[in-house]
Amino acid sequence: MSDLHDRLREETRFRILRLLEQNPGMSQRQLAAAVGISTGGTHYLLKALIERGFVKLGRFAAAEDKRRYSYVLTPKGLAEKAAITRLFLARKTAEYELLKQEIAALEIELTREQGDNGEVRP
Repeated sequence: MSDLHDRLREETRFRILRLLEQNPGMSQRQLAAAVGISTGGTHYLLKALIERGFVKLGRFAAAEDKRRYSYVLTPKGLAEKAAITRLFLARKTAEYELLKQEIAALEIELTREQGDNGEVRP
């Protein structure tokens, strides 16, 4: 169970870093909606990323709402994102290969269950 939890946390961290790289101006609420976690969870994760030096917090000087922040990936954050991307890609590739094998097995099973005339045997 812990392994699944760790993978989900890593995937969430990956998605947030990826989104912030593309759009540093995303709000915590927007990030939460895009990633599918609570705003509180997003706040907690962003705080951890800032403390670890992966994200730098800045303010939008020209914004009307002076409470608006930008979350900019630091060089350390970019390196972390690259490392997580490699792990994420390797895991998804392995999942894809397993799915291809399962699909092939199901197709064979279905072909066997269907007789020569294409009808399903009882």
